[in-house]
Amino acid sequence: MRKTRLCQLLGIDYSIIQAPMAWITCAELAAAVSNAGGLGTLGPEAGEKSQEEAKDLNTVERCLREQIRKVKALTDKSFAVNFPIGWGKQRIFNERRITAAIDEGIPIAIVSMGSPDLFTPKLHDAGIKVIHIVISVEQARKAEEAGVDAVVCIGYEAGGHIGAEELPTFVLVPQIVDAVKIPVIAAGGIADARGFVAALALGAEGVYVGTRFLATRECNAHPKMKQAVLEANDTSTVVFGRRTGIGRCLKNAYTTHHMEMEASGAIFDELRDYERSGDNLKGWRRVPAALMDGNITHGSAACGAIAGIINEIVPAEEVIRRMVDGYQAVVASLE
Repeated sequence: MRKTRLCQLLGIDYSIIQAPMAWITCAELAAAVSNAGGLGTLGPEAGEKSQEEAKDLNTVERCLREQIRKVKALTDKSFAVNFPIGWGKQRIFNERRITAAIDEGIPIAIVSMGSPDLFTPKLHDAGIKVIHIVISVEQARKAEEAGVDAVVCIGYEAGGHIGAEELPTFVLVPQIVDAVKIPVIAAGGIADARGFVAALALGAEGVYVGTRFLATRECNAHPKMKQAVLEANDTSTVVFGRRTGIGRCLKNAYTTHHMEMEASGAIFDELRDYERSGDNLKGWRRVPAALMDGNITHGSAACGAIAGIINEIVPAEEVIRRMVDGYQAVVASLE
C-alpha cells in the first residue's frame, strides 16, 4: 500500500490514526494500535475512573502520567495524546495535562477545540509534533499559519463533537487538501479499507478512526456501549445540541428529550442543566455515563454514523490488518 508523508512525519508504518475518545482510549488500546503499525492515541481523561477523579486537578495529572508511562511500557512505537483546549476550568486542566505530558516526553500531540496559536509553540519547543483538529478550510489555513505539522479535518459523519457547518467528509477533505500544504488526515465515516482508499483518493494522507476502535477488545468502553454500536444501523445516530455544543450520538431517550427542548425554545441554561443532571446518571456527566457506566438510555453515547457497518468486536490489531490488507483489493477492484 502507498506510504504517505504522514508515515515519516509520525514514525508509523500505516497512516491510520486511532482517534481519542475521552475516557475510553487508554494505554492498552493506544499501545495495541501503535504496535500494529498505526498511531495510538490516549484520550485526555484516560485512566480516570470516576467523576470525582475528573474534578481533581492533581488526580487528573496523575492519571495521565500513569497512562503515558504505561503506553511506553507496552510499546516502543510512536503514540499521541489528545488535548482539547477548551475554556475556563477545562483550559486550566488541559494546560496542566500538557505540562505533564511534556515532562513525560510524549512524541505527538493532537490538539482540538481551540486556537492552534495557544499551545503549538510550547509543544514544538519540547520537540513534540502537533496535529490540529479542524472543521473548515479557514481553520485549516489558520492551523498551517500557526505552524502545526498536520491537520485532521472532521466531517459531519463523525461521532462526538463535530462542526456546525454540516460539511461531510467527502466534501471537506478535498477542499482542505487544496488549501494547505501540510498533510491532511480525514475523519468521519471511516471504518474499513473502503473508507481508507476513499480518503486517500480525495487527497488525504491518512485516516482518523474512532468508532471502529470503540468496538475492539482493548477499548475500555462499557460492554453495553460496545453492544449498542454492534446493534446500530444506518439511521441509529443523530446530530443534536446546536445551542450547547453540537455532536453526534446514538439516538436514545436523552437525545430525544434534548431535541424536544431545543424545538420548544429552551434557553442555553435550561439545556445545560438538563445535560448535567437527572435521569439516574449516578453522578456522571452524560458522555461518561454512556461510555463508562453503560447508561445507553440517558447518557450521551458518542458514536459515528458509520456504526451501521460494524458488527463484531475484534482486537485493535485486526482493525489495522483488515484496513491494510483490504487496501490493495479495493484498489484492484477499481481497475
